[in-house]
Amino acid sequence: MVDEIVSAVLHQLNSTLVEEAKEQVRLVTGVEKEVKRLQDNLEAIQAVLADAERRQVKEERVRLWLDKLKHASYDIDDVLDEWNTARGKLQNEGVDADNALSFLQKLCSSFFPAASCFGFEQLFLRRDIAKKIKEMNETLDNISRQKDTFNLSVTRSKEDKSERTQSTALINVSEVCGRNKEKNALKGKLLSETAEQPNAIQVISLVGMGGIGKTTLAQLAYNDADVINNFNVRIWVSVSDPFDEFRVAKAIIENLEGSTPNLGELNSLHQRINNSIAGKKVLLVLDDVWTEDGNKWESFQRCLINGHRGSKILATTRKETVARMIGSAYVISIEELSEPECWSLFKRFAFLNRSRSDCKQLEEIGRKITWKCKGLPLAVKTIGSLLQFKKAREEWQSILDSEIWQVEEFEKNLLPALLLSYNDLPNEIKRCFSYCAVLPKECYVDRDELIKLWMAQGYIDQKGNKEMEMEMVGERYFDLLAKRSFFQEFEKDEEGTVKRYKMHDIVHGFAQLLTKMECAAIEVGSVGEPPLLRNICYEKLRHSILVLHYNASFPVSIFNAKKLRSLLIQGYSLQHMPSFFDQLTCLRALRIGKYGDDAIERIPNGIEKLIHLRYLKLFFVGIEELPETCCELFNLQNLDLRRCSKFKRLPQNIGKLVNLRHLIFDEDDLDYMPKGMGSLTGLRTLSEFVAVSGGGKYGSIACNLDGLRHMNHLRGSLKIRGLGNVTDVDGAKNAELEKKKNLISLELEFDKEEEEDEDEVNHQAIIEALRPHPNLESLQISFYEVKARFPNWILSLNKLRMLCLSFCKKCEIMPPLGKLQSLEVLDIWEMHGIKRVGDEVLGLESDHMHGTSPSPSSSPSPSPSSSSVIAFPRLKKFTLWSLDRWEEWEFIEENITIMPQLNSLAIRDCSKLKMLPDQVLRSTTLKKLEINDCPILEKSFKEAAGDERSKISCIPVVIIDSRYVQIDRH
Repeated sequence: MVDEIVSAVLHQLNSTLVEEAKEQVRLVTGVEKEVKRLQDNLEAIQAVLADAERRQVKEERVRLWLDKLKHASYDIDDVLDEWNTARGKLQNEGVDADNALSFLQKLCSSFFPAASCFGFEQLFLRRDIAKKIKEMNETLDNISRQKDTFNLSVTRSKEDKSERTQSTALINVSEVCGRNKEKNALKGKLLSETAEQPNAIQVISLVGMGGIGKTTLAQLAYNDADVINNFNVRIWVSVSDPFDEFRVAKAIIENLEGSTPNLGELNSLHQRINNSIAGKKVLLVLDDVWTEDGNKWESFQRCLINGHRGSKILATTRKETVARMIGSAYVISIEELSEPECWSLFKRFAFLNRSRSDCKQLEEIGRKITWKCKGLPLAVKTIGSLLQFKKAREEWQSILDSEIWQVEEFEKNLLPALLLSYNDLPNEIKRCFSYCAVLPKECYVDRDELIKLWMAQGYIDQKGNKEMEMEMVGERYFDLLAKRSFFQEFEKDEEGTVKRYKMHDIVHGFAQLLTKMECAAIEVGSVGEPPLLRNICYEKLRHSILVLHYNASFPVSIFNAKKLRSLLIQGYSLQHMPSFFDQLTCLRALRIGKYGDDAIERIPNGIEKLIHLRYLKLFFVGIEELPETCCELFNLQNLDLRRCSKFKRLPQNIGKLVNLRHLIFDEDDLDYMPKGMGSLTGLRTLSEFVAVSGGGKYGSIACNLDGLRHMNHLRGSLKIRGLGNVTDVDGAKNAELEKKKNLISLELEFDKEEEEDEDEVNHQAIIEALRPHPNLESLQISFYEVKARFPNWILSLNKLRMLCLSFCKKCEIMPPLGKLQSLEVLDIWEMHGIKRVGDEVLGLESDHMHGTSPSPSSSPSPSPSSSSVIAFPRLKKFTLWSLDRWEEWEFIEENITIMPQLNSLAIRDCSKLKMLPDQVLRSTTLKKLEINDCPILEKSFKEAAGDERSKISCIPVVIIDSRYVQIDRH
């Protein structure tokens, strides 16, 4: 668990040396020998870490040595980060190669304070970094000398695997609780034989986290009487990790023949298996499969093809990737036990050999302890076994009041299941998992925020693929942890992407156990400091979440944690938060959130001292602007100001934050964008860009649209507001939205600072200049005041799935949106100039009639005579709202298919609309029709009879005037 930290520091050191060598500005000179010594010491220590990690379980001296090494590694990491920061700032100031040092010396000898400040600062910084490197070497020398007293062996960590207990097929069925549903499902798959089965042998996988009961379920199925009778041969092999092909092959042969052959070649073993199962119906259980090496699996699977049709392989694994790799026809996910099942299992262990009266006395506490196990059979059995030997009620109460991961008596029984999964993770992902200890338990956590926190700590490793975005690497890390069942209870968006998740309490506790004194979740009530604060070892505390309850005082003792890297503050009592930035200078992540009324009106002084800070999030904080000193946070990657309702202005020198990747705030909050915005070329997320009038209130200090020009890394969504203020067409062109290929959602809002007559020609020219990349999937255009012409480029958006046209009050003719081949959702709001909707919206009439010319890349207009023409081929949801002059909706052309996938149609506040087109009403896919505040239309449907009423008789849900309408379907 120290290996990943030392590996990261070595990687950081090597990267720093490479950059220092190749960059023009060399900040630290004259310490090459010290740096080499540091590197040698770390590499020598790393070579024996695997042995040390193994021995620390039983040897206290080794454990204490590892603890020293870990915290020394953190300190080295801080120094290296300071070094890289200083070098980056020099480059950002424009200091060139040849005269960087002479520039400093000249400035330092100058008597001009304004100029010499920079020079003195950099000179002192160079000396300070060199001094710290020497001090780190002295510390590491002592640690290295102490290492030699332990006689540690040089071992490659990848070859060091935790010893695993091999499973067997034997099981006492009477001891199993629950799992009837899963057992029946599995049994059904094992007994089924289908003609479609492509291979003689079919694979079924049981997937779930360690300790969830996969092996138990496999044992139940393996020993079921019907299963026994269904197969000629049953074989159970405990595979484990690493995947030893020879051992597995010999185990199979031993099951088949009763003895192990003396064969030295893998091919001979496989041939023996192939011959032995020929023509036989075989059930092979492979318990605890870890390998993702497809080559090993394929060579192994080939020796099984001789089995009779209906043969099955049943594999248990913690990884979905393994289940897919082995070609599983069925994957059964194993869920937690129900509360009654947990209680039944718990009683078998905890109440063994107790009197009925004792059981009754302990039942209430026992049920509460069982609930804490959250359905994990392993945890239930472990705690139940522990409580067998606890006779007094007070002892049970003590267990209930303790966090289960802190109870060492059952810790060693619980840990192997989680440690096996943890130890199998790559080093960089181990750090990501253990960091989760600082996050609140039993709460949903935002996936993207977690990834940004990982980034802030430097846990995202791009060395394997420099071209891949850090955020995408973080998503891979998250997905891997999710597939290993470290995360659960996912909330997903419509696309199936995970947005939020939870951690099981036991898994969260395991993360806390790994980090021990490094992480602390501190809750402060209204009376005094909590005991936890008095017991914390502040020198070792690196990450903390601080929750302040109502009327709680801010615990100033937290400032003793000088090495703190994460401080996540939230609560009701932040009115008088003291300044702490000069004391917690190692912070990389800072989150401050206030519940209730906005109270913090300014950021405490000294924030510029947080030179390592990469993540800053403020929410429900009553500030109107950020101080200019925030612009000294050179390493800042994430600035999140959502839910700060009074916030209006970004600092004017924000362009100095050249490492900023995510600038997030609530839409419509900002007055303008500062001129320095154009320098933020690394932005991946920008909530909104505000365009202002050049001659307006903020014109002289605001950034124009051309500030977007070099922000080609922008991804996700972007809103551009204030386009009604823009008169410079060239500036709009220079925004170069067409180069932002990772933007999938764009909102163009033509609002303006002052009410005046809109320039229709200017609106048209500006929107044409803002052509987006064809990858765009969602587009919203608002307050666009043009009568008959929407931008030419709309029809070139072949991937557009969602379109919203709103408050375009002068628009009189609908654009030919029926040509959009991928459009699924269409919203039309507040378009008061529309009187009629007809074939023009389908794209059948001449382009001159609707005023929109197709782009060269769009499809030609369909011919009305072609019966194969489809308009709106993928449209599923169509909403029209507040078209108060709209009277007619009619399609004349009959030889055309219109909206063949329409699922929902909603029309609201269209007071003059008389009727809906038959082609839409008779759609066989339409499931919901909603008509509100449309008096003429509502009346026509309410009074309709016969054929007219039959038009809507096939629609399952009809809502008129906010009421469900009962329609006779016969």
